[in-house]
Amino acid sequence: MVCMMTAKVEGLVNTAVTTVFETMLNMSMKDVAVESCSFGTQPQIASAVGFTGLMSGVIYLYTTIKFANRITGGLLGLSGIEAQREDYVNDAMGEMANMVVGHVKSRLTDHGVPCVMTIPSIVRGSGLGIEAVSRTQVKRMSFECGGDFLLVEVLIEMSDSGRR
Repeated sequence: MVCMMTAKVEGLVNTAVTTVFETMLNMSMKDVAVESCSFGTQPQIASAVGFTGLMSGVIYLYTTIKFANRITGGLLGLSGIEAQREDYVNDAMGEMANMVVGHVKSRLTDHGVPCVMTIPSIVRGSGLGIEAVSRTQVKRMSFECGGDFLLVEVLIEMSDSGRR
């Protein structure tokens, strides 16, 4: 059941990312190979929202500060230096993660896997990445829009009652 649910969540996340970016930002996100997603030495931001229930996990959205500024401008209707304010970018990226995970949560609930969401969190730096504990399934997906990349990491663990 864990592998089946992990595959289902991967599809839900893919749909959530493309739907949220298209609806909220009018950005067409193209699914690309994870190996082609590179941030180089550019400063990065990662936003994350968790969910817990029969299935628990965290979904991380990683991108460059440059793309995060573009996302912030589109989401908040800002341009120039205003779209680069750290507090606005943090809020916008947290909200993007919240919307993506909210979309996934809603579809999981529709499939009989109820869960609740955690609050968003933000991390900034370079070379960001997450290492999962042994029982956790990890899926990575990447998307491209206008030369900018978004890497999505999904960490999933079934509760003991969900393993039966």
